[in-house]
Amino acid sequence: MIDFSPPESPLRISYDGDFDIALAMAAPPPDAPSDAAIKKELKRTVREISRLQRRLHAHRHYAVLLVFQAMDAAGKDSTLRAVMTGVNPAGFRINAFEAPSNEEARHDFLWRTTRRLPEKGRIGIFNRSYYEEVLIVRVHPDYLERQKLPRRLPIMERCEERYQSIRDHEAHLARNGTVILKFWLNISKEEQARRFLRRIDRPDKNWKFSRADIEERRHWDDYMAAYEDAINATARPWAPWYAIPADSKPWMRLLVAQLVRDQLATLDLTHPELPEEERAELQDYRAHLATEL
Repeated sequence: MIDFSPPESPLRISYDGDFDIALAMAAPPPDAPSDAAIKKELKRTVREISRLQRRLHAHRHYAVLLVFQAMDAAGKDSTLRAVMTGVNPAGFRINAFEAPSNEEARHDFLWRTTRRLPEKGRIGIFNRSYYEEVLIVRVHPDYLERQKLPRRLPIMERCEERYQSIRDHEAHLARNGTVILKFWLNISKEEQARRFLRRIDRPDKNWKFSRADIEERRHWDDYMAAYEDAINATARPWAPWYAIPADSKPWMRLLVAQLVRDQLATLDLTHPELPEEERAELQDYRAHLATEL
């Protein structure tokens, strides 16, 4: 059905529905390289992504969709900057999804992200996504009131319906050439507290802190349950989830970059070859231009 495979990795979540979020690593392993070595390897990996992205753009048979989900302060923004810096900005687009607008709330829950899907030859990045509709609305079911849904359902029944919609949506995208990688950036509750404290203590980071951060933190266990269920319900070979340790930002960025690089490397990305008559025509143009030098 689908002619591409996700990168092999111990971070890839099983498709069997047995993911236990309590067992997922948040910190790097004891034998992880030094930060200096990680940064050096990240630069090399980003150069490879840049090279492969140029081939993706020339080939134009695939689109790539990278989905990032995480608790607040996990480092989504900085990871996207680190991984995509050095890649041709014309070849990718980052979309950050916040609370739905009134217009978005009047459509089905997949509408606003579907409008932002990448075209063939490009990388699309979702900083938060349609998964918010089975995460935040599960923790805060009252948010669904704005969506004017025709049937009132218990929240878990609503989520089960939406899991099915997401699975169907991602399978449809994959069948039509969109390569999907989904990253859950796993920050520990303790590390989140440290990062919130830095936002409070550093004047240049005060703007990043809000009372809502603390309010949502009180629902930590509810969010973990929502993530575990959503990931188990939607991890598929054509739309895999990767649980990325996020307590070390350098380590997290490298892991994400390597997985993006490895996925691009699995694709049969070749530069288009012109027909023989068009190649002959190019030689005529070449001969003409050469006379002007």
